[in-house]
Amino acid sequence: AVVSTQSTGDGANVEMSEECGIENMFIFGMRVPDVEQLWMDGYDTRRYLSQQPELQLALNQIKTGFFNSKEPTKFVDFAENLVSNDRFCVIADFAEYVATQVSVSELYMDWVSWTQKCLLNIAGSGKFSSDRTIKQYADDIWKVKAVEVDLNPEKTEEAKE
Repeated sequence: AVVSTQSTGDGANVEMSEECGIENMFIFGMRVPDVEQLWMDGYDTRRYLSQQPELQLALNQIKTGFFNSKEPTKFVDFAENLVSNDRFCVIADFAEYVATQVSVSELYMDWVSWTQKCLLNIAGSGKFSSDRTIKQYADDIWKVKAVEVDLNPEKTEEAKE
């Protein structure tokens, strides 16, 4: 399967869009200044929920065990916490996420364009490999040197003989 990135326009996603091209990602939601303003104005999740009946229904279904009849209360805390403490503004970004998902679905039907966008996204993501990140942290933050570890000592001994 070939995938693309659908994300908010903040954090590491900004760096990713610089590497692979914002046109090769599906960006939705508020930007940092918008989020800051939202919090200064007093973010009220219930106001957003009242404008999004499908999200309200989904959260109610989660709280009532609709998706998990064997443990109907398992995710009650999750749903309640999302409404009372939505520090990542998931509820505020939800409507734009849904609209972006429509664009994702439409592009997916054009297999050539979808594949091109995904491959350019993948090609630009190399910088974000865990190997590079760990090496950068080791060099720049932790100031430690790499230690070589022989993961196959038998082959090393055979090569010496």
